[in-house]
Amino acid sequence: MPDRDMAIRNLATGDIFHADGANRASLICLVTSVTETTVQARTLTTQLCLSFNRQTGTAAWDSGTIDSTAPLPVAVADALLGLDRRYRLGTDPDRARLLDAEKRALSFVYHFYRENRLD
Repeated sequence: MPDRDMAIRNLATGDIFHADGANRASLICLVTSVTETTVQARTLTTQLCLSFNRQTGTAAWDSGTIDSTAPLPVAVADALLGLDRRYRLGTDPDRARLLDAEKRALSFVYHFYRENRLD
């Protein structure tokens, strides 16, 4: 299991990670920028922009916390990035309809991140 503090500090722009919201919401996030003190991220499905403390992994908005930074298989990451792009651009009239690859990716991360939590 990776060292929690180091795993959070090693996040870089373009990485995908998981956070648990204070209300137990599952947040799959894409790092949009990193500063000395914060990790800026956007949730892939709702496009919510969040700011996480780079030392504690805690979000400013609801005490949610980064709980997994495990790297995803390339095919899964690619499917999630495609989902993010469709939702971010908002140009796809069927954007509410998940593609098969996106469904498989979301199903995969549900179990993957639970099995690869930071301590």
